[in-house]
Parts: sequence; structure tokens; C-alpha cells
Amino acid sequence: MDHTFLSWPFFEGRHADLATELGQWAKSNIVNIDHHDIDNACRELVSNLATGNWLKYCAPQPNARGPKYFDVRSLCLIRETLAYYSGLADFSFAMQGLGSGPITLYGSQGIKNEYLPAVREGKKIAAFALSEPDAGSDVAAISTSATIEDGAYTLNGEKTWISNGGIADYYVVFARTGDGSGA
Repeated sequence: MDHTFLSWPFFEGRHADLATELGQWAKSNIVNIDHHDIDNACRELVSNLATGNWLKYCAPQPNARGPKYFDVRSLCLIRETLAYYSGLADFSFAMQGLGSGPITLYGSQGIKNEYLPAVREGKKIAAFALSEPDAGSDVAAISTSATIEDGAYTLNGEKTWISNGGIADYYVVFARTGDGSGA
């Protein structure tokens, strides 16, 4: 891989180290992916990424070992490197990030404690439910609603094209919680 761009001023030495280390890891750990059983391949990739300690980047936690916050530059380098070796490895990493990102940014401490360590350890696979049949991935056009009843949310609506939908341990579902148009 060409890493000459890592000399650009917005990259730090740790980014070059990350790209080099991940590239070496990927050469020997992202091999022989069985594309005939995609669900199993994704599970294995998530497990391998956890064993390699790479999932800490998509589920950072201030009181955990590893990154304390999201570092977009690191995430981009990781995704680029994984995609170089396997589009499915990149997908598996990205879905863990999409499914844990909202929890990392907005989840209660209890939810963070329940899900983020399990994501980093590869014990929980995330799904990301945004798209709808009539809205596609246009957040402003979604119609799924979430209403509070007896202290719990009730979801009403329909989702489609849910990434990791068949193998997920938990789902991040996007829904409207109030009236009005727009995002």
C-alpha cells in the first residue's frame, strides 16, 4: 500500500504506526475468507478484529484501555487498510462502528457498559437500521416512530436493508420521537 500521504501535516506519527501495524496484521489474519457463507465470514472477521484489538477504535470508551474518543483519521486509515485486503473485513469493522457509534456518543453509562466492552471483544455484533422502503437512507424522510409508553419505547414502522440484520446481537434503530418534518 502507498502510505506516502501519511506525511501530510494532519497525520501524526501514531497514524503511520497504526497503518503499518494493521497492514502487517491484515496480511496474516485476513486470509481465506469463505465468501460462500457471508454471515459466518462476518462473525469470524469480527472475532479476528477483536483478537487483534482493532475494534477498540470503533467503540472507544474513556475509562477503557485504548482510544478514549473517536479519531476519524485512525478510523479512515483502518477502513482503507482493511478494504485493501478485504472489502468484507472493512464492512465488518464499519458495521461494528456504525452500531456502536450512537451508543458511544449518546448512550447512557449503563448502555455503554453493557454494549461497548462486548463490541470491542467481538462478543456482540451490531446492526444499523436506518433505511426504509419509502425513504431509503434519507434520515429526514424516515417515518418509523418511537413513542414512550409505561417508561419504555415502542417502535412503529418498517426498516429495510439492515446491515448485519441476520446475525446481529443488537440493533441501533433510527426513529422519530416527535412531530415535524426534516432530520
